[in-house]
Amino acid sequence: MQRDTLVFDLIRKELERQRHGIELIASENFTSLQVMQAMGNVMTNKYAEGYPGRRYYAGCEIVDQTEQLAIDRLKQIFGVAYANVQPHSGAQANAAVALAVLQPGDATLGLDLSMGGHLTHGSAVNYSGKLYQPHFYGVTKEEGLIDYEMLEAQARAVKPKLIYCGASAYSRDWDYARIRKVADEVGALVMADIAHPAGLIAKKLLNSPFEHCHFVTSTTHKTLRGPRGGVIMMHKDFENPWGLKDVKGNIRMMSNLLDMAVFPGIQGGPLQHVIAAKAVAFGEILSDEFLVYQQQVQKNAQAMAAAFVEKGYNIISGGTDNHLMLIDLRNKNISGKKAEQALVQADITANKNMVPFDDKSAFVTSGIRFGVPAITTRGMKEEHMQFVVNVIDNVLMNADDTSIINTVRKQVNEFMEQFILYPEMG
Repeated sequence: MQRDTLVFDLIRKELERQRHGIELIASENFTSLQVMQAMGNVMTNKYAEGYPGRRYYAGCEIVDQTEQLAIDRLKQIFGVAYANVQPHSGAQANAAVALAVLQPGDATLGLDLSMGGHLTHGSAVNYSGKLYQPHFYGVTKEEGLIDYEMLEAQARAVKPKLIYCGASAYSRDWDYARIRKVADEVGALVMADIAHPAGLIAKKLLNSPFEHCHFVTSTTHKTLRGPRGGVIMMHKDFENPWGLKDVKGNIRMMSNLLDMAVFPGIQGGPLQHVIAAKAVAFGEILSDEFLVYQQQVQKNAQAMAAAFVEKGYNIISGGTDNHLMLIDLRNKNISGKKAEQALVQADITANKNMVPFDDKSAFVTSGIRFGVPAITTRGMKEEHMQFVVNVIDNVLMNADDTSIINTVRKQVNEFMEQFILYPEMG
């Protein structure tokens, strides 16, 4: 069979792009080499609809063991009784929870997308805003912190069936206990989407949602540094609150409803090669080295935030507890879109992002989001954050000057030579 040089040449070019640039997209990271190797394996050839020991295809004895290993390791990481490792993404995990616990038209309550929330928490352009009746809470205008009083007032007013907590652009920790308290008051279930801070939560560097939230979903990349995918977890299983019964007349447990929501509810055959890579990544997370990595992520984020504040940048909420920060660029007279485009020209990758109470559209935005998981994986420490902020500032303050941006790009490329990415790949 002839080698597809066109595709493999493009893959090589992507490797070089990643090596030469500064990756600051908060939802991206670099997996270990063994995670990538596990993902490109013969398990991609195996259909395995169903769950370990309960498949609709023969020949699943080995993939059953791999999936069970991934489940067991994930349970150990977070100390939970239930885990489903089949969702193809965080969005799929969220969709499965919604399918398991909601009926079309049911009310939900989540953080507004424009305030740092996520598409799958009720956005009008997403299934979660089309199938269900979404309501929202936000952040305080003065401090940029979750407005728990607004959340509580909304919960009492609309009595949602499901309350979402978690965000895609929020740099502070969450008060899960307070959310659960109002949820119990109004008869709501609570789902924590920890896709972004999961790695920090895994190593107990942030509040844990598990004892307070009925369901917890996450991606397996971002701070968990695994392959792209999703998971669903519960601290403990419980009988479904609607009294739904199985064919034998027994009350269905929520674990059963969640499993059925993933398959056959929203997905067919699981990606067993990706599940193998998840198992490898989960093994890495259980190591002491991963704790050191997460501690460094927090240190780098705080050092970067301090450097931005020193240069007069407005960080929403004034700082960060986790791995990311959201910056309002309006006092710097540049839009998020223009900032993103200028930084890309300098081989610095970040993404434009709406800020709370933004006066620009989602296609332009007034903000930009930075995250440090990827550069921390590359080996950067606190002392390197000043260089990163300096080159970002130089680009943003000279966004129309091609000569300066080209100079910065050379500085970035030279700087990144000391942090070799995948040296084994030549």
